Amino acid sequence: MKVSDRIYSVVERQISQRELLPGDPVDEENLMIQFGVSRTPVREAILRLKAEGLVSSISRGGAIVSKMDFAQLLSVWELLAELEGLSARYACERMTSKEREALADAHKASRSVVERNDALGWQQANMAFHEVLYAGSRNPYLRQEILRMRTRTSAYRNHSFDAMGYISKAYQYHGLILQAILEQDPSAAAKAATAHLTPGEGAPGVMEIMHKLPKALLG
Repeated sequence: MKVSDRIYSVVERQISQRELLPGDPVDEENLMIQFGVSRTPVREAILRLKAEGLVSSISRGGAIVSKMDFAQLLSVWELLAELEGLSARYACERMTSKEREALADAHKASRSVVERNDALGWQQANMAFHEVLYAGSRNPYLRQEILRMRTRTSAYRNHSFDAMGYISKAYQYHGLILQAILEQDPSAAAKAATAHLTPGEGAPGVMEIMHKLPKALLG
């Protein structure tokens, strides 16, 4: 793997895991020291992050983690919800019996996280559940696009879900997705996965979440 690719992966992970929040600077000097490289591979990585909308240039030079305004968030969130629904539909149609069992196991394993209301544990359990779905969808390009959008909206979704006590609701949606897949009902699986992204259905639910966001996160 090229050095610039490794730098990209580290910064992308930091954004996804909320170690870097919208508006935070992406420090070129620190990255040069961390990886023991010149400025060139660091800037190559940052250019790639810019191309994917994860970071933005600022007028005085340098880059920050991109902020999104209400209109941008609504557009991305709606599309992400539809892609999650499509992934669940494909998974329902294409999963093997062993993969369905793995999905049931992932759901069962997350119950203790929900009972503890463990936000960090839920992030991990949630992704474990969804990764089984993505694998079952047999479409790596769909998975790649979903993960890119999840990274882009990570700070916004997780802040809102933490504030609204969303963990138990999300767990219930996982149960609906699992039930639909075990019953081999692709339409029900898609509907549950789309609704799972927000506490409410469609744009009204997204707007409810966005109005609870700190203004510092918004562009």
